[in-house]
Amino acid sequence: MSRRTADTASSRPRWSLTRRTDRAVRDEEFTAFVAAATPRLRRTAYLMCRDWHLAQDLTQLTLARMYSSWARIGRTADLEAYSRRVLMNAVFDQRKRRSSAEVVSADLPDRPGHPAEQAAELHVTLMRALSTLPLRDRAIVVLRHWEDHSVETVAEILGVSVSVVKMQSMRALARLRDLLGEDFARQ
Repeated sequence: MSRRTADTASSRPRWSLTRRTDRAVRDEEFTAFVAAATPRLRRTAYLMCRDWHLAQDLTQLTLARMYSSWARIGRTADLEAYSRRVLMNAVFDQRKRRSSAEVVSADLPDRPGHPAEQAAELHVTLMRALSTLPLRDRAIVVLRHWEDHSVETVAEILGVSVSVVKMQSMRALARLRDLLGEDFARQ
């Protein structure tokens, strides 16, 4: 065997070991990101679709898409903003695929209840009102007012201008006020 062949053979295992080590580090970084981001992504997905099972599926899809490009985005991107953008794209794609959306909810009790029951009733009322908004308006309200992001951040996540976010947010909030009534807004 020539010296050149021996050098090539001895360098191959080191390169392979380095590659495995890099992959293990990337996997650890991704696992830490998943642990930190999953609750936030799932909550946002639920607010968008009102179905915990679908929210979990959308969260998993988001994480799978991010894992496939983790080597590229892991060190350079704002991971929270990137994950929200991927999630919103998944929500919009899912909505396009579904021809009809069925929302299942329990009947509200007829009698006034305890504070916990009143909080549940308030939650159901808000979720129903939120579900009447068009998908993009709902995304703007959730990102802007639930997750408390700036107008500029919401515009970046959704890929629209700042003025679009401001205008659609104003219209969506006006629609929610109309649906819920003035007495509801004072509570």
